[in-house]
Amino acid sequence: MIKNAVQLYDFPNRFNTMTHKSVLLNESIDGLELKDSDIFVDGTFGSGGHSEEVAKRFGEKIHIVAIDLDSDALLRGKERLEKLTRNTTYIEGSFKNLDTLLSGVGITKVDKILLDIGLSSNQFEESGRGFSFQRDEPLIMTFKKHPNGNDVTAKEILNHWDRENIEAILKGYGEERYSQWIAKAIDDYRKIKPIETTKELVGIIMDATPTSYHHRKIHPATKTFQALRITVNDEIESLKLGIKKGFELLKPEGRLAVISFHSLEDRIVKQYFKELEDQGLASRMTKKPIVPTEEEIHENPRSRSAKLRITRKI
Repeated sequence: MIKNAVQLYDFPNRFNTMTHKSVLLNESIDGLELKDSDIFVDGTFGSGGHSEEVAKRFGEKIHIVAIDLDSDALLRGKERLEKLTRNTTYIEGSFKNLDTLLSGVGITKVDKILLDIGLSSNQFEESGRGFSFQRDEPLIMTFKKHPNGNDVTAKEILNHWDRENIEAILKGYGEERYSQWIAKAIDDYRKIKPIETTKELVGIIMDATPTSYHHRKIHPATKTFQALRITVNDEIESLKLGIKKGFELLKPEGRLAVISFHSLEDRIVKQYFKELEDQGLASRMTKKPIVPTEEEIHENPRSRSAKLRITRKI
């Protein structure tokens, strides 16, 4: 039975969104060991926080290649960077296509690459595509500003995928303990009417989960929204392709740094970096991941699950 079909729940301030802060900023830039004349690829440019730090340190001495699938993010980041450097190339596209994107601008080899797999606060707060469970928005969840008819959306998944498949992605990509309950509630709801907005989905999740689950530090809808976003954007396969192509593009002694926010993502990076090392192709600069300090977690709670791994090409 659906108790609160379209009730918009209010939550404590601890769930509120915040201005975007780049996670593990100094740790990632320090770990890349950038030097003058390097070509640095920021494969998940976002709002440009990491590239801005590079520009502050090196100015025009480093060529920054800024890549992002979100055209709005590129524009925001460009405004920040142009105050510091003009030695920048901006490319709209996914880091899973690093090879073709770079060859398209005449670049065949690079020195350093950073991939920050997290979602920026701007995308949560301003995209209007349903990333945030605190806003009443259409259930789109694509990184693309203008998805085409071939792109999967969260709305399509919720209304047309089998209940078993929905449960599987909630459990696998969201590590949601109540995946079975939520999937059943979704299935029950859509039999009455299509699920159209984030407001409806939050109500479904709240009604499907026990009250005790509503009083944790993490919003009860967090894992479901994460799982849907990962599925919509094919983030796991994109990560696998991105790190493989990125490593192949590195010059000898080049470095690849990856910041992940999900245990599955971190496991993929860890295993790939170890395989490269076992094959004598690379040396891991981080046997164990670098994680945020207590101070950073306090200032930016979204950083709490971040893990940074860096490898160097031999």
